[in-house]
Amino acid sequence: MTAKKQTAGRDRLGDFAPKFAELNDDVLFGEVWSREDELSARDRSVVTISALISGGNFEQLRSHLEKGKENGITESEIAEIITHIAFYVGWPKHGRHLILQKRFTGGRA
Repeated sequence: MTAKKQTAGRDRLGDFAPKFAELNDDVLFGEVWSREDELSARDRSVVTISALISGGNFEQLRSHLEKGKENGITESEIAEIITHIAFYVGWPKHGRHLILQKRFTGGRA
């Protein structure tokens, strides 16, 4: 299956930031996403969806959720990915906050 040529970078930013647009379209979506011997497109989608959610980059999430479905991730798997990473995106931060609060209060609730 031939990958669709990515032009979103050039379409949105080509006139303003041509090098960024080139790197986005040719390197990231051209070279990196085509390295399926190293990591399948499906696995790249899982990693990308997780990274976007973890970083709070929701603007790009919709297109990558669609791409994930094209790459074989089911809607129930996407829901499970989101459920699973919720504990790693927020849980450690909140645990750390509780530890700091415990130190601040001398162990009193």
